[in-house]
Formats: sequence, C-alpha cells, structure tokens
Amino acid sequence: MSDPLVSVQNVSKAFEHEGRSLEVLQGIDLDIDAGEMVTIVGPSGAGKSTLLHLVGTLDLPSEGRIFYEGEDVTRLGSSDLAEFRNRSIGFVFQFHHLLPEFTALENVLMPGLIQGRRRLEDRARRLLDEVGLSSRLTHRPGELSGGEQQRVALARALLMEPKLVLADEPTGNLDSQTSESVHSLFFDLNRLHGTTFLIVTHNRDFAAMMPREVSMKDGRIVSDERRSKPLENQGEPT
Repeated sequence: MSDPLVSVQNVSKAFEHEGRSLEVLQGIDLDIDAGEMVTIVGPSGAGKSTLLHLVGTLDLPSEGRIFYEGEDVTRLGSSDLAEFRNRSIGFVFQFHHLLPEFTALENVLMPGLIQGRRRLEDRARRLLDEVGLSSRLTHRPGELSGGEQQRVALARALLMEPKLVLADEPTGNLDSQTSESVHSLFFDLNRLHGTTFLIVTHNRDFAAMMPREVSMKDGRIVSDERRSKPLENQGEPT
C-alpha cells in the first residue's frame, strides 16, 4: 500500500505569548491521500489556519512529524524546505496577494520566475483559460473583480503543477454568488488535474459539498467525516 500524500503524525504547536506557552494544536493526526478534497471547519481559534500553515511548511511543529509521500519534511533545512514548498505546494489565501503593478498573466507566472523557470507562459495562459479568464490576461488586479482576482490566485497556485493546494478561507471576501462559482472551480480543477485540495472554510454549505470534512475544536480534530462522493455531483433525488 502506497504512502498517503500527506501524513501529519502527533503534531502539536505552541507559541510563546507574554512569557507563557500557548498551545494551539494538540496531538493532531491526519492522513490525506492524493486526489482527495478535504475541508477543515471549526470555530475561530480552533487551530485550523495553524494546521494549514504547518502542512504547507510555512511553519514547523513544536512536536510531531509531517511526511510528504513518506519523506519527513520537518527535518529539511530552510533552503531545501523552501524549494520543496515552491515545487510541491500551491497556496490560495483569503486575500489574493496579487502584485498590483503586474498583469494577470504576469502574476500567475510569479512562482516560475522565482524558480528561474521562464518557459511557463503557455501553461499560465492555459490555466487562466481554465479558470475563465482567457480574455483578461493583460488586465491588472485593479481592473479585475474580487472573484476574478481570486481566480488568478488559483491559477498561480497551480502553475508549478503542485500535488497539493492549500486554501485558507479562499472565498471569505466574496459575495455568495461569486463564492459559489469559485467553489465549483475547485471541483473542476480537481477533476481536470487530480490536484489534492485542503481547504479551511467557515462556509458550511461549501463544507457540506466536500467529500471529506474534518472538524476541529480547541486545537484537536473532533471528527473526520468521509462522504461517498461530493454532494455537488450527486443526482437529483428520485
């Protein structure tokens, strides 16, 4: 049996605050297989974003290990970790973090330019077409709607063909109709590319559509519900 894409093993995280240790995560165990779509839900302060940052190697756990395809990434040095992150993980945040002086196409190309890979323009154009922005390649973020900006951010996250995309409240600043279109896009891209998605959200309707829903409270996982298939894809009731 092959290793899961991601394996979080007995991970805890504590921060120092005013001379005291504040434990944010406590003994987290979580396996995610390649191609899965997983959402993390829970009240504010449950530790959802902290867990996402640890899975994304943006921070390291205080205790425990995180494995990618059997490799313990918590033991990598900072330069190796940065290279791994750029190559293997895409990020979509609530705030899109697009560079205002660059076009949509140039923003999507940024991860490749950081890596020194300048021959990715065809892929960037194709991704922008897949997210419905083929006519907006030369528009700057200020000329795009909020939903369009988040679509650019999603295309950027996919540029390096990561096996895993992490999203933290990706539609938190969007209206309900625009949010629904971005949610549908996650499913479309999962089907098209087989990309694994781990998404933190407060949107209960979106969480209910996902094939797997992990609930957190007080720094722990309290439930892990797997559904047979996404509710979005189920037929009309007979």
